[in-house]
Amino acid sequence: MTSIGHSLSTRLLHWAMAFIIISMLCLGSSMIQSLDTWQMEAVKLHKSFGIVALILVIVRLFNKLISKSPPLPNDLPKWQKFAAHVTHFSLYALMLAMPISGWLMQSADGREVSLFNLITLPQLIHADIKMYSLFREIHGYVASLFFLILFMHIGAALYHGLVRRDGVLSSMTSGK
Repeated sequence: MTSIGHSLSTRLLHWAMAFIIISMLCLGSSMIQSLDTWQMEAVKLHKSFGIVALILVIVRLFNKLISKSPPLPNDLPKWQKFAAHVTHFSLYALMLAMPISGWLMQSADGREVSLFNLITLPQLIHADIKMYSLFREIHGYVASLFFLILFMHIGAALYHGLVRRDGVLSSMTSGK
């Protein structure tokens, strides 16, 4: 059993980002499959929540520096501890790469990225169709990798909560 849980700030950021990321991945996947009238509004929401996700991951990284994470169970095999660390590192990398690649893609297409029409972000690069194509591909590959890593993360959490019952899942749900 883990002896301490995650801080309230860590848990709130985790679950807020989980909701946003899963919603964004599902919305993004549906947007590329459709030309319906709702797509333009969905793109605007997708961009705005992408900015929110980028801000939250930066806040989360700062929070990680000041909040102590509970240790993994002592009896957990070394390969599983290694996999947990690699998965968490990958999640943080993807949480940064996803919105940045989207922002770069939109910049390369000459499109604005705004936060709910309140703040417009600066263009990161000049419009260039080849760069747009590159960042669109990257954004898609990052999304696919994100789905894979998320399924691994959720599977591991369920394994800890339902099979091992070692406190790892409850440290992120109830803080105990």
